[in-house]
Amino acid sequence: MKIGILGGGIGGLSAAIALKQKGFDIDVYERHSRPSEIGAGIVCWPNACFVLEELGILDKIAAVSGALTYMNRFSSSGDPIGSLDINALNQLMKYPSYSIIRKDLMHILTQRLLELNTNIHYQHNVDSLSNNNGKVSVQFSNGKNIEPDIIIGADGRMNSLARKYVNNDNTPIYQGFINWIGIFDCESDIFNDLCVADYWGVGERFGIVPISKRKAYWAGGVVSKNIGDINPDGFKSELNELFSRWPEFITKIINETPLSRINKIYVHDHDPIDNWHKDNVILLGDAAHSPLPTSGQGACQALEDAWHIANCLNEDIDDIPKAFKKFTAKRMSKTSGITLGGRQLASSIFNQDVAFCQQRNLASKNTDYDMAIVGMAKGWSSGLPIC
Repeated sequence: MKIGILGGGIGGLSAAIALKQKGFDIDVYERHSRPSEIGAGIVCWPNACFVLEELGILDKIAAVSGALTYMNRFSSSGDPIGSLDINALNQLMKYPSYSIIRKDLMHILTQRLLELNTNIHYQHNVDSLSNNNGKVSVQFSNGKNIEPDIIIGADGRMNSLARKYVNNDNTPIYQGFINWIGIFDCESDIFNDLCVADYWGVGERFGIVPISKRKAYWAGGVVSKNIGDINPDGFKSELNELFSRWPEFITKIINETPLSRINKIYVHDHDPIDNWHKDNVILLGDAAHSPLPTSGQGACQALEDAWHIANCLNEDIDDIPKAFKKFTAKRMSKTSGITLGGRQLASSIFNQDVAFCQQRNLASKNTDYDMAIVGMAKGWSSGLPIC
């Protein structure tokens, strides 16, 4: 049985590894000419680290990651408004939490696939999917066509042709805010405790996630009703205009990050959908569910998808429709909840009412973070043999 995976991002590569380990014949088709480096970094929370261990790469992840200890929240003036003990979360879920540059994660996933003798075909941009007598054919812009037994659509949130085939629509929804993202390096130790720092303003946010004592990735966000131009030459002036009155450490991070390592993203997601498969095509990762960055779970849920799809197909290899239904049933409720939760937090963080934001910060300060950790552990471990 041949499986073609459309998309060589985190979801597509991790699914390829998980399926190859089960003995499936896999080919990955990626639109870009090399592994994608879109995005700055991610946190592999304990649920993701469970999957990374199953894929045989957790030790390699640990070698290039930061072992996070706390997530500290601050107002835009630098006043503490809450602190979440990540070590306690890790203990409950029995796996660590690692921060990693996306490029490093992609490199490790790619190398693992090469070790497994799996083909990654670059410069294969999908033009269309069509049903030919009950079997779906994929047409690429380079003229190649494929008709594998199973097609896994892991081709992202912004223009997934697999999602369009399954759902008849693949239009992402702009959620009304911009993220500038970047990777910061310095020559001295400034991140001594590897704590996430999350600053909340009025319609604005700035987050810093350390990777080591000298490296971090960051994101600065602001409300924007409209989608405008992206001009890299103006990134730093835009950021300084927004955050010049915030704590000095933030302006240091912005101004000492090379312009080549900053990107600007108009943030989109998708509404949850009720069906993830049609004919022999199944969706996973951002093509199926694409939570906002405020969920903290985008890449983590793509990794979970990979583990589940491999298990479902392995268990019901002689009944593919049953395997697809089982996979969707296992994943839909959890991912839909995470998507809607990410929207809810974004609507609070990027609220532009001063009185609301004052009450929001007070509520954060008074939160029982011990109970919050228990809730996170329960939700994020759902469907996995951990906790």
